[in-house]
Amino acid sequence: MSAFWSGRSVLVTGASGLLGGWLTPRLLELGARPVCLLRDQVPECELVRRGTVDRVRLVRGDLLDADLLARTVSEYEVDLVIHLAAQTIVGTAKRNPAATFEANIAGTWRLLEAVRLTRPDTPVVVASADKAYGSQPRLPYDESMPLAGEYPYDVSKSCADLITRSYALTYGLRTAITRCGNLFGGGDLNYNRIIPGTIASVLRGERPIIRSDGQFVRDYLYVEDAVSAYLLLAEKLSADAGLAGEAFNISYEQPLTVLALVARILDQMGSTLEPEVRNEASAEIREQYLSAAKARELLGWRPAVSLDEGLARTIAWYRAAIA
Repeated sequence: MSAFWSGRSVLVTGASGLLGGWLTPRLLELGARPVCLLRDQVPECELVRRGTVDRVRLVRGDLLDADLLARTVSEYEVDLVIHLAAQTIVGTAKRNPAATFEANIAGTWRLLEAVRLTRPDTPVVVASADKAYGSQPRLPYDESMPLAGEYPYDVSKSCADLITRSYALTYGLRTAITRCGNLFGGGDLNYNRIIPGTIASVLRGERPIIRSDGQFVRDYLYVEDAVSAYLLLAEKLSADAGLAGEAFNISYEQPLTVLALVARILDQMGSTLEPEVRNEASAEIREQYLSAAKARELLGWRPAVSLDEGLARTIAWYRAAIA
C-alpha cells in the first residue's frame, strides 16, 4: 500500500473519533499527507493521545460550513477523501434527531458538493453503517437489500448512503460506501456503548449495565481491521472507476447477543461481576448482522485480527488508559 499512499493528500473528516484516531496515524505510516477537519478539541481522543494531531495539516471548522469545505478541498489539493464524521450514538439521535440529520445528512452532501465543485476527480469513501438497512426480513444483510431506516440514526445513515450513490450516478463522482458492523477498539470515548462501557465498569469494580434485555443481536469489527478495509477500498476505488457508487459490508460475520459479548469480556478480564440488565432499549433493531462476501470477493479484504484478540487489545488499551 505504501507506494500508492506516498505523498497523497488525504482529507479525513471525523479524525478525532474511534476510527479516525486509528486511521490517521496509519496514513502517516504509509507516507500520506493527512488533512484533518476537526470541529471540537477532544484532549482524550486517540488522535491527541498519540500526538498524531501535531503531525497532520489541521483545519478547524464545521462539516456544515460549505465554504470551508470547498476551500479545504481546493487549497490542500486533496487527492482522496475519507468521510468518517458523524453523530454516531443511537440514543443521542433519538433525543435530538434534527442535529443528527444535520450532521449525518447535510454534512455528507455538503462535502460531496465541495468535491464536485472543486476537484471532481477526487475519490471519496463515505462511512455509512449497518443501520442504514433498517430492519430486513432476511439475515445476514447483504448489499442487494434496500436501505430502509426507520429510527432517526438509521434514517440519517440511509439518507447519507443514498446521497453518496446519487453523486456517483448523477455527476460521475468516484464515491464508495462502507457499511460496517459495530466498531470497537481502544480510544472509543462513548462509554454508553457496550464494549467500552463494560470494560470501564469492570475496571471500576462495578456491574456492567445492559440497556436492552441482552438478547439483541449484532456483529462487531475491531478498529484496526476496519482501517485496513477503508484503505483497501480507497486504493481500489482510485484504480477502478467501476466501483463508483458501490457499497461494501465490512464485518467479522460472527453475530452475538449482547449478553454473549459481555460474557466474553468478563471472561477475558477475569471478572465474576454479573451484568445489570435494565431492558430499557426502544426504537432499535433487534437482530442485525452482515454478510461481508462482497468485500472478500471484490476487494480481497479479510480481517487480520480475531474477535477475541480484538477484545484483548481493547481491554489492554483501557487498562492502561484508565489505571
